[in-house]
Amino acid sequence: MIASTSASAALTGFLLGLGLIVAIGAQNAFVLRQGLQRRHVLVVTTICAISDAALIAAGVAGLGTLVSASPVLLTVATLGGATFLAVYAVKAALRALSPGSLEAASRDEADLGRTVAAALAFTFLNPHVYLDTVVLVGSLSGGFTGADRLAFALGAMSASAIWFYSLGFGARLLAPLFARPVAWRVLDALIAVVMAAIALSLVRAWLAMS
Repeated sequence: MIASTSASAALTGFLLGLGLIVAIGAQNAFVLRQGLQRRHVLVVTTICAISDAALIAAGVAGLGTLVSASPVLLTVATLGGATFLAVYAVKAALRALSPGSLEAASRDEADLGRTVAAALAFTFLNPHVYLDTVVLVGSLSGGFTGADRLAFALGAMSASAIWFYSLGFGARLLAPLFARPVAWRVLDALIAVVMAAIALSLVRAWLAMS
């Protein structure tokens, strides 16, 4: 039973992490561009993956603990998270109805120092990264305890790492595909479904605790 619940928690964290990270944005465009140019791809993807993991760990260890210690905060976090995910699902659905394309072409980033600085800037100067990792993932982790919370965090971290490495090293294959609006239409539609499903699961969990 413990293994089963941990696997479920890991899957929830993985799907949440994947849904949050897979979207058109400056960071993904930067990783894709570096992959296309084959410039320090391993460095860039590793910086992004480790940064996300650190932020998720901070959220789970700090905010997640605080939330789990208070039934009131747990309720607020659960319902707040469900609401946020529902809104996120709606936005993803709207993007699917009116998709954009990802512009990967840009100037050459040959210098390693400048590339590292750019990767850190695209990660830590983006306000949404804190909402997604420290606040949202950290708060939702409060619904899990012990091994399940760790599994949830590892699931979210794994999703982030898999996405960044796949995007960076598979860029030459992905770029032509995701330059087409129809590809983002399908992707955003899938994100909408995943986020809506997780939001519903959170509401069910809250109702079960009430």
